[in-house]
Amino acid sequence: MVNGTRAAGGARGRRRAGALGAALGGCVLVAAATAPASAHPAGHGRGIDYVALGDSYTSGPGIPRQVDAGCARSDRNYPSLVAAGREVSTFTDVSCAGATTAEMWQAQGTNKPQLDALDRDTDLVTVQIGGNDVGFGAIIGTCARLAAQDPTGNPCERSYQATGYDQLVLAIVKAAPKVDRVLRAVHARAPHARVVVVGYPDLLPDDGSGCFPQVPFAQQDFPYLRDTEKRLNLMLRLVAGVNRAEYVDTYGPTVGHDMCKAPADRWIEPLQPAAPAAPAHPNAKGEEAMAQAVLERLERGRGRS
Repeated sequence: MVNGTRAAGGARGRRRAGALGAALGGCVLVAAATAPASAHPAGHGRGIDYVALGDSYTSGPGIPRQVDAGCARSDRNYPSLVAAGREVSTFTDVSCAGATTAEMWQAQGTNKPQLDALDRDTDLVTVQIGGNDVGFGAIIGTCARLAAQDPTGNPCERSYQATGYDQLVLAIVKAAPKVDRVLRAVHARAPHARVVVVGYPDLLPDDGSGCFPQVPFAQQDFPYLRDTEKRLNLMLRLVAGVNRAEYVDTYGPTVGHDMCKAPADRWIEPLQPAAPAAPAHPNAKGEEAMAQAVLERLERGRGRS
């Protein structure tokens, strides 16, 4: 596990590693983790200071109006809608397209390290990260390329399992300590904040059906890729629970609006978008759906499932 624990904290680090290892050992199972309440209510008697961290699913590339070209950030992304719904006193959105967990600590073009936006006065933090650590973009490119050779089979799944183990499962497991480190850093910099981890929305049909060539994956690879995303979301849920953070499921609320659906019904655009959005990313309706899921989580109260 990557962390800054010194020798004096070794026992605590080993316990954390054991907890994460046990959780991720069941990564392919259905599970839920409920985060306990923090000791400090958000706001402390004043307005809420809200900071949004994340990657392109947070920033909203292509969705009008783009307010930061370098990070492909929209003023209609889900953090902006959450901020409007919560009537926050200050709102800072540092999400950036292409961000990995590394960009929490390092600049990304003109975007400063995302964690620098936090301080002791921060009351609410949303975090959506990990997809680029697993390699969303590369996976899409690889699976689309292989589908041309075997459009009715599962060439992508076979390729990722050719070594005798599933490379995408391994990538998710390797991303877990990186997300863990991010959440510990968030707590350290914003110790009184309510921390909410946001999962990824439903990209492909939940029933495992396909829509080649609209989405250029081989027919039998659709359920494999669906399950891979579910494993990523499960990892995020489990790591959130270990770190006293709440988890927001955006997959469930977006089922039936994946990139295979007709333009009027889909909230995720396919590789050739019809609505203003990046390929394989939420459109404005998708960002609205994620915002609604976050707002409902916040309304339910901290620490309650």
